[in-house]
Formats: sequence, structure tokens, C-alpha cells
Amino acid sequence: MSGAVQSFSAAHRSYVKSLYKAYLVNARDWIVDRPLWRRRCVEIRAEFERNRNITDPRALAIVLEQAEQRLADLAHPSPYIHPTDPDGSKW
Repeated sequence: MSGAVQSFSAAHRSYVKSLYKAYLVNARDWIVDRPLWRRRCVEIRAEFERNRNITDPRALAIVLEQAEQRLADLAHPSPYIHPTDPDGSKW
């Protein structure tokens, strides 16, 4: 068994993972060139890693709220839709 203490629930971890994925998808909507997109992905990962060790629930709630607001502000007005997805060109 691992000696590390997991202080947050599986639901919380799932929420953070989905927020991280939303950031990556949003970056893909804005950046077409794959090497540039990869560089942005590394920056996003570093941003999430900086906040990884926050254990105070109130401070974490503030960080997550700011992250969601920033994601909403940076949302692409016309996000990429894969051709075979619903509303895609081949759907």
C-alpha cells in the first residue's frame, strides 16, 4: 500500500482532470500547428503542477474558480469540431 495520504475524493480528482482536458482542447482550438500546441500543453501542465500541493479546501476552491473563469474567457468563438462528431461536416 502507498504511504501517501490522498486528501481529496475521486470526484475531485475527476473534476480537476476534466478541467485540465478542457484547457488542452481549448488550446487545440486556438493553435493549429502541433509543435506550438505541444508547447502550450506543457505550459498548461506546469500551471496545474504549480497548484498541485494546495491542501486548503478554501484556497483550492478559489484557484479552481479562477481557472474556470480564465477558461471561459479564453474559449474559442468557433471551436474545432471533428468531421464525424455531431454537427461535424460528415455527420
